Amino acid sequence: MAYLSHYREGNAAIITMNRPPANALSFELIQDIGNILDQLENDDEIRAILIHGEGRFFSAGADIKEFTGINNGEEFSKLAVNGQVVFEKIENFPKPIIAAIHGAALGGGLELAMSCHIRLVSENAKLGLPELQLGLIPGFAGTQRLPRLVGTAKAAEMLFTSDPLSGIDAVKWGLANHAFPEEQLLEKAKEMVHKIAAKSPLALRATIELLQFSKTPQFYEGVRHEAKKFGFVFDSEDGKEGIRAFLEKRNPIFTGN
Repeated sequence: MAYLSHYREGNAAIITMNRPPANALSFELIQDIGNILDQLENDDEIRAILIHGEGRFFSAGADIKEFTGINNGEEFSKLAVNGQVVFEKIENFPKPIIAAIHGAALGGGLELAMSCHIRLVSENAKLGLPELQLGLIPGFAGTQRLPRLVGTAKAAEMLFTSDPLSGIDAVKWGLANHAFPEEQLLEKAKEMVHKIAAKSPLALRATIELLQFSKTPQFYEGVRHEAKKFGFVFDSEDGKEGIRAFLEKRNPIFTGN
């Protein structure tokens, strides 16, 4: 857990991602988040959790360099499912989890934030799912959570264009709860996590459980289907070209194959 740390502050836990320069979400980092949550779930003193990023970004997305070490789409799909399991754990976690987003939450970084119960952002943050720009698609339930938060039409716009939202627009679109000047974000997030941590743990757990009833069975079908499509697109020539172009810092040339 070299890139992930946490500490106790009263009845709250503060989780910090610190993987310079952009807190890219490696598959190992995602698993480390799941492992820390396992520890915190069994800690009766912890009643609410805050997760944020050290440095310039919350998380600028998945670690694209890792993709070059994956041999085929089936393997890619399995890795997507592993990430989905961790993010599902976050969404169903029996203690409220707040994401404090500054700088950027892109791709997997935004998918992580969307799995949290509450999102607080800096006014100048950038939130988006730019995977189509690389000839890929989101793989950690981004295509399923985003429409639930902003509506299908706005989700389609964000996905098709790859354009990110500012923190202020993210609040307007329903993707985030509140926006603050960046220098105030962490302080405001801590105020909220401590306010929540003062509530009854039993009541918090029950409320989180009841909120999950808003998800339809089709949501889970969509999440698993996304993982399959994630691997299918990865195996395509366009998917390979998008990854090469990103690593070579050039515009991709897509052929539809």
